Amino acid sequence: MRVTQSMLSNNMLRNLSNSYAKIGKYQDQITTGRKFTRPSEDPVATVKGMSYRTDLNKTEQFTRNLQTVNTWLDTTDDALDQVGNALQRVKELIVQAANDTNTPDDRQKIQEEINQIKKHLRDLANTKVSDKYIFSGTNTFTPVFDSSGNVNEHSVSIEVFDGITLNVNIAGKTLFGNIDTFMNDFSKTLLDPNSSGEDISKKLGDLDNHISAVLAARADVGARQNRVELMTNRLSSHEINITKRLSENEDVDYAEAITKMITSESIHQAALSVGAKIIQQTLVDFIR
Repeated sequence: MRVTQSMLSNNMLRNLSNSYAKIGKYQDQITTGRKFTRPSEDPVATVKGMSYRTDLNKTEQFTRNLQTVNTWLDTTDDALDQVGNALQRVKELIVQAANDTNTPDDRQKIQEEINQIKKHLRDLANTKVSDKYIFSGTNTFTPVFDSSGNVNEHSVSIEVFDGITLNVNIAGKTLFGNIDTFMNDFSKTLLDPNSSGEDISKKLGDLDNHISAVLAARADVGARQNRVELMTNRLSSHEINITKRLSENEDVDYAEAITKMITSESIHQAALSVGAKIIQQTLVDFIR
């Protein structure tokens, strides 16, 4: 095949254009810090990047969910601690009321404090986190004890990882309902003029059962808090891993990009030098 001047010129221009494109590509990489700026440059890496970002977004949401779980559990533990303290005070009052030397007025004074403790326990049962009742199950805008004293019980779970959920609440009916019933029964016994100190003392056994239930609930909450800590560490490691993969997939190696750009510029300059000789040839050059 006969090679013409036109063919040489066209090839030279095409090579220069490709050379410019390479230099531009490396300049874009250095400027943006990314291996590619358009999906068409690397469709496979683009799809991977979308997947990694979706995973990161889910991880961030799970982290926020864990923070919510932790807040609920911390608040629950604090409320249960106060419940335990209140029941310990009730225990002291039962011991005090069991003395047969107490007059009806003495018992009435004890009952007045019992009434205040009962209200305090109901307030604790209606504890809120961000305007949500933490012991009301899924009906978080309904208090455990409404105006009629009715109890609501449902379980609330929050997803903290793919397919993994944590229960964040203690059932109000199971715990506070039984305590409230006990407080009412004790008041009846206390105010009954026919009840003896022994009758009142018998309530200590029931109270101890409720105190044990509160301690068991706190132990359960503590176990969940430990689980939250483990899940937090797991999510943190997962986020670091995904972020690393995303970086490897998209972030440019600056040293490599700069080296390639310098090399491309050198080749480009050489091509320009050769090309100048090809283009500058005249008819006289061919006649010689």
